Amino acid sequence: MLDEVRKTDDVESVMLEIGRQAKAASRPLAVATAERKHAALVAMAETIVNRRDQILAANAIDLENARQSGVAASFIDRLTLSEERIRDMASGIRAIADLKDPVGDIIAEWDRPNGLHIERVRTPLGVIGVIYESRPNVTADAGALCLKAGNAVILRGGSDSFHSSRAIHACLVAGLKAAGLPEHAIQMVPVADRAAVGAMLSGLGGCIDVIVPRGGKSLVARVQNEARVPVFAHLEGLCHIYVDASADLAMAEKIVVNAKMRRTGICGAAETLLIDRNAADRLAKPLLQALLSAGCEVRVSSELAGSIDGLKPATDADWSTEYLDAIISVRLVDGISGAIEHINTWSSAHTEAVIAEDAEVVERFFAEIDSAILLHNASTQFADGGEFGMGGEIGIATGKMHARGPVGVEQLTSFKYRVRGAGQVRP
Repeated sequence: MLDEVRKTDDVESVMLEIGRQAKAASRPLAVATAERKHAALVAMAETIVNRRDQILAANAIDLENARQSGVAASFIDRLTLSEERIRDMASGIRAIADLKDPVGDIIAEWDRPNGLHIERVRTPLGVIGVIYESRPNVTADAGALCLKAGNAVILRGGSDSFHSSRAIHACLVAGLKAAGLPEHAIQMVPVADRAAVGAMLSGLGGCIDVIVPRGGKSLVARVQNEARVPVFAHLEGLCHIYVDASADLAMAEKIVVNAKMRRTGICGAAETLLIDRNAADRLAKPLLQALLSAGCEVRVSSELAGSIDGLKPATDADWSTEYLDAIISVRLVDGISGAIEHINTWSSAHTEAVIAEDAEVVERFFAEIDSAILLHNASTQFADGGEFGMGGEIGIATGKMHARGPVGVEQLTSFKYRVRGAGQVRP
């Protein structure tokens, strides 16, 4: 099909056909048994392992192209597949296969005085469009999660991972065929033309029900600005940690360093540290030194300047910056009230953490901050569907409609009402 698109240069018609095929596949998929979906997922995982040489060969092409383009080392790392990463990809699919099938699950049920019995039941969303950038493993994650929830999916990977993603996608299609499910249930856009993204954002003539972007700020911003269908996404992960006067210092040091430095480029990495001014003498220097010792650049407000060597001054821009790097901004606040005010002013509503032993402080933090994920005495790096026991995630959503926080299998469903009667009519 790729050669066909290149010859005709008719991206729009190809995308509309992909949409129609996905819509058609979504109908039998919505009623597919849990056993058949499980069989497809297991077959996908086995095929990925069996075809690892082909996947690595495809990945080598992408890596060579990326190196010739002179991209950053961090980008190369995200793009690189290895035997271990391929095994992890397969293991992730098996974990999704073993999750409880959400389709048909009765969320709630009740009886009315007139004898009607009402059930709220999980149903698939329909067709999901996933637009992502350099990580080829997203092909497997997104395909598997959507299938488990009974959805068809259209995958549009980045041009940098084009060959890798196509090799992985072929394994997913093989799994669908092995289980007798429609092969168009998981489709990959066969062209890197940016017009394909625009076509998906238009909804493909009503065929796409939800769009999920996974990538940098510019991609997510474009999707949120242009999409004519609902979007599950977050624009930034501007995550905060507040260390209260009641905090255990040793615990605080461990959590703060992990939240910032474990993986600096993920959306759950902490970007701002807030310290209770009432305990600055006890907390500030050890926390700042722990960050510096871990190799982090520390930018501080004026009242912390000079407290220890190696600090840099923070500017107003730092409070609204998602660094995605070994950099953190730090300031003192007036207790929990000051922390709440700062977070509600600057947060992107992704993830925030409080380190405290005072139960009242924790309850205020949980009650008065409206981010998607709130943690007590734990690292912000736990903002992940796998860590939540969801088996994986298709992304993190910070909106308030439908899905919020990690978007796993359950979040990729909607619901309908089943009403059972015995001849009742409305007077």
